[in-house]
Amino acid sequence: MSKYFPVIGLEIHCQLATRTKMFCSCEVEVNTSPNKHVCPVCLGMPGAMPVPNKKAVEYAIRLGLALNCEIDLNAMWTRKNYFYPDLPKGYQITQTGGLPVYDHPICKNGWLEVTLDDGSVKRVGITRIHMEEDAGKLVHDLSPEGSHFDANRCGTPLCEIVTEPDIRSPQEAVLVLQKIKQILEYTEVSNANMENGNMRCDGNISLRASEDAPFGTRAEIKNLNSFTNLEKALEVEILLQTLTLDANKEVEQCTKRFDVNNNKTIVIRSKEDAHDYKYFPEPDMVRLVTDPKFVESIKNSLPELPDARRERFVNDYQITAYDAQVLTMERDVSVWFDTAAKQCKNPKILANWVISELLREVKDLENGLSDVKIMPEHLAALVNLIEDNTISGKIAKQVFADMFVTGKAPDVIVKEKGLVQITDTSAIESIVSEVVQANQGQFDEFKAGKVALKGFFVGQVMKKSGGKANPGLVNQILDKMAAQ
Repeated sequence: MSKYFPVIGLEIHCQLATRTKMFCSCEVEVNTSPNKHVCPVCLGMPGAMPVPNKKAVEYAIRLGLALNCEIDLNAMWTRKNYFYPDLPKGYQITQTGGLPVYDHPICKNGWLEVTLDDGSVKRVGITRIHMEEDAGKLVHDLSPEGSHFDANRCGTPLCEIVTEPDIRSPQEAVLVLQKIKQILEYTEVSNANMENGNMRCDGNISLRASEDAPFGTRAEIKNLNSFTNLEKALEVEILLQTLTLDANKEVEQCTKRFDVNNNKTIVIRSKEDAHDYKYFPEPDMVRLVTDPKFVESIKNSLPELPDARRERFVNDYQITAYDAQVLTMERDVSVWFDTAAKQCKNPKILANWVISELLREVKDLENGLSDVKIMPEHLAALVNLIEDNTISGKIAKQVFADMFVTGKAPDVIVKEKGLVQITDTSAIESIVSEVVQANQGQFDEFKAGKVALKGFFVGQVMKKSGGKANPGLVNQILDKMAAQ
């Protein structure tokens, strides 16, 4: 463990879920043929004039409000000038700048809260959320002689979320990234799929000698595409900077990438400062002036956010805080559970079924919950059958397995396979008597006080009845016979 104190800030880039690009009407489409959705605007042809996408602006404001940000009603567009083969214009239109006068992002001064492992709640500041356009894509594996350029991604609308350097460990960084991913999904601003590149994270990390010492020299680790890689990359960089400082050397300000295979960070370039990009106001667009009424309408239409939904689940459905945390981690899961719980007699039992049975099976499906054949109301109905003593818990697991494969309603499966629970006392007494007669010696031991044998007899009765006997009645009958 490092004797130094880490200071971490995150920059999260997310692709907005708009139909068209940031400054033109070209369609946003992934996994299509190269250079299919391009035009003079996104290619930066002379004379082409960009026009902001109103839906992208709405999404940025929605995200800012969800992260408790101030909305700048007079935001500014700037040019970030740099040369790279995937940027045909030679500049990127963004909302940040090298001078305060140019620095007018659409959202600023926000915050979010995360719950740490010890149960305490930590607030992390959001410095800014700004809009910008994405660059294109270089393809390196089509030819051994050179790279190819696909312009489809040019102009795709992005939001960059920049946190304050309030994070103090790689584990905290993961919690913050998870929370932001949650909010992106709940607000439906972005698909936030890290594997597909809809969301990427840069980690900024420095070390200092004490909690109140000045910040050290930071390194930026680019394009981390999973929670695991974020945590590992930060841990590796902490170790590297610790060794550097212990050797009385200076940490280099630089930009790095994380080599997953070799578990190390690698310098890709010395860190640029803002003035290196020669920012200046975008001459082809005026300021982004936003009507306060437009902001208010977005605020009024905000969906229920993760923290509020988690609290409601605890209060309305009487489930544990832990179960509520698991069930609200992903928006689709929370919606699925909420739909089922509204039709269920015992939401606490339903929560156990969703977490222990449904989610266990879902993790092996290619498209996750969207591939599940079980309808929410059907799982609620299954729990209701248990609550009504129509079927036992053991039988219910058999029914669930059938539901998962076929998508059939539980009552249909129960009827087709004759799985209705036996609740007739005389019928169960008859089965219990048969089991006792077959195991008289062990029953005598049970009567004499060997309580552990009760489980054996219950198991034998359940086996003989094909799992249909009501376990509660079985226990009652055994106790009654033992007392005679």
